Amino acid sequence: MKVLHIITGLGVGGAEQQLRLLLRHLPVTCDVVTLTNAGAVADGLRADGVRVVDLGMRGNRDPAALPRLVRIIRAGGYDLVHTHLYRACVYGRPAARLAGIRAIVATEHSLGGTQVEGRRLSAGVRALYLASERLGRATVAVSPAVADRLRAWGVPAPRIEVVPNGIEPDRFRFDPAARLRTRRRLGLPDDAYVIGGIGRLTAGKRFDVVVRALAALPADCRLLLVGGGPEEEALRRTAREAGVADRVLLTGERPCAGDGTPGPDLPSLTCAMDVLASPSPEETFGLAVVEALACGLPVLYASCPALEGIPAPGARRVTGGTDAFVRALTEARAAPPGPRSAPDAARRYDIARSADRLMDVYAAVVSGRPLPSAVPHADSSAAASAAASAAASPSASPTPQGVTSP
Repeated sequence: MKVLHIITGLGVGGAEQQLRLLLRHLPVTCDVVTLTNAGAVADGLRADGVRVVDLGMRGNRDPAALPRLVRIIRAGGYDLVHTHLYRACVYGRPAARLAGIRAIVATEHSLGGTQVEGRRLSAGVRALYLASERLGRATVAVSPAVADRLRAWGVPAPRIEVVPNGIEPDRFRFDPAARLRTRRRLGLPDDAYVIGGIGRLTAGKRFDVVVRALAALPADCRLLLVGGGPEEEALRRTAREAGVADRVLLTGERPCAGDGTPGPDLPSLTCAMDVLASPSPEETFGLAVVEALACGLPVLYASCPALEGIPAPGARRVTGGTDAFVRALTEARAAPPGPRSAPDAARRYDIARSADRLMDVYAAVVSGRPLPSAVPHADSSAAASAAASAAASPSASPTPQGVTSP
């Protein structure tokens, strides 16, 4: 099977790095087209041996982008097209149909309750998304919470499949030597209590809550924020105003390594922390929380769909603002330290398992069968075999019910 992944951009971000990690575990040939911003993740994909094409879109409305994308799809001989992120879905699904591809999958990474990828969920945004969704065969939700939002938007339930984000748990195994080495590299005292935050520095992540909470904590507490984004200078200003600028360390974006490893020093940075704070009230999965748990960190989070309905020792939900996080961080620090081992809640999100589930989706889409969630006790090996047979057949990629050929 040959698959084309279309994504809005390939700068450093959660969906972008998740795509790279996934491609390292999918047992099919994959190419990638980025509509714009062939950044650090594009470099990493190329280092992995993945062919990456930068479409070079000039803004959200670029009428020349669609025919260029159609030509790329036609020339590639693809069995399936898989789109990621809003703009890529809106352009990629019609382009695939125009190129004669019927096996179309989209992953919804970032649909929140009030916004999608920073866009306000207006009627126009929703209408455009739904119009393009009808051209595909399946929409993958990264968590049950996202699946619920898709259904509320009007996406038919039989077209939605949950395939959670994944991590490589062993990469995040706690390493005391890495903890010491990383702290010394960053200038963090060996005996400091280090509060961590990981993610894009945007207003929605609410890292300012943790910065302000730091001012009410003892002087040996430090804040290590891993990530970059538009709110970086605002967070520095908040730290200065709160009188904790000398106790806040912002690392900036953590680029991908050239050896095929996403976020080369993220595990060591996580090892350097004593607790992870995730004050974002609206998440679609909670990847940073799961990675921190895999490192054996206690976690304080406002939202983490990945943990809904499952036991997660070491994780605690915090509702409220600065005062609530002050109390929670104070209690976390006072608690006796536990073993830095990964709970089952983290290991259940192994990326290899996610890749297997996605292959089941591919098999269903290419062969025209119902999605795996509609088939009780679906056999993964049989599904993968069916996908290979369907991809090899000249009659593969049937038109979905209710969709006519362009």
